[in-house]
Amino acid sequence: MKREQRAHRLALTLLTAAVIFVMQVLAVGISAVVVTVLARAGFLSHGETDRVVVFMALISVVLGAMITAFSSLIFLRPVNRLVSQMNRLAQGDFRARITFGKPLRDHPTFREIADSFNKMAQELENTEMLRSDFVGNFSHEFKTPIVSITGFAKLLKRGELTEAQRQEYLDIIETESMRLAAMATNVLDMTKVENQTILTDVTRFNLSEQIRSALLLLLEGKWRNKEMDFSLEFGEHMIMANEELLKHVWINLLDNAIKFSPQGGTVDVEIQERGESLAVTVRNTGSRITPEQMEKIFHKFYQGDESHATEGNGIGLALVKKIVQLHEGEVSAESGDEATAFTVTLPRKQPAGGN
Repeated sequence: MKREQRAHRLALTLLTAAVIFVMQVLAVGISAVVVTVLARAGFLSHGETDRVVVFMALISVVLGAMITAFSSLIFLRPVNRLVSQMNRLAQGDFRARITFGKPLRDHPTFREIADSFNKMAQELENTEMLRSDFVGNFSHEFKTPIVSITGFAKLLKRGELTEAQRQEYLDIIETESMRLAAMATNVLDMTKVENQTILTDVTRFNLSEQIRSALLLLLEGKWRNKEMDFSLEFGEHMIMANEELLKHVWINLLDNAIKFSPQGGTVDVEIQERGESLAVTVRNTGSRITPEQMEKIFHKFYQGDESHATEGNGIGLALVKKIVQLHEGEVSAESGDEATAFTVTLPRKQPAGGN
């Protein structure tokens, strides 16, 4: 594909050079005709060689400049159109799109420019829409626990409560505080990972044990409340990776699996060896993810549950994808009528220099 693109661009370069050459030849040809006509009319004698050469050169320069200026108006028109649309993007108008007229739009290079620009503009428009939704959703999600904490703190401050009421209110405050902390942590983690381009702190550790710890220690309260069943079908697998970052991957995937499973549902976790890689699959029973949602689930700020009946802020899966990419791995998802599965494929060892 890249070789084909280079060939198209080389052809465009040769075509541009040919056009310029033709302009020069045309200018020289016209000046030669003019000089010949003047000589035959008696304005120039055959012995005035120097004057003929100088006169011919001047005419060539003037005609060349005029032809080039006129041609530039035509050839620079698509460039001006591209710059104009880029300025619209820079000013925040993400609806900007570019199209070239014939015959440019039929040339592979110009078609590639238009497709790349329009794709970029579409992605920026989608990101801006998701960002706007996120600001509103996050403000709502952030405000709700604060209101709860404030309200129950006021009730505790008044006193005249039974011990059972006092304990219940303290539990609610603790839960809502942890919810706030989790939201803030997700945002900070995403910001940190987005600014990271090189994987650091690579160590060798037991991946199987890390996943079991995430499930049994960090998420126990959530899955016990839903009376869920778990199947952990894997042996012991070692991996070279950033242990702290990968912990976020399993917490987010398992948290999602528990969150979107029905009461009494099932979550299966598998680890498979695939050559020099390990594939971890987290599968849960529950409602199907539509193809439209599947295209967006790894986008930052996107929430598949538009009713916000479930907790979340649209950062978890985007964080998962970024961390997996840092490890030079892949993450994919598939969903049927009865189950949804996320698969993370990671190399067992990181390239030299990754520490």
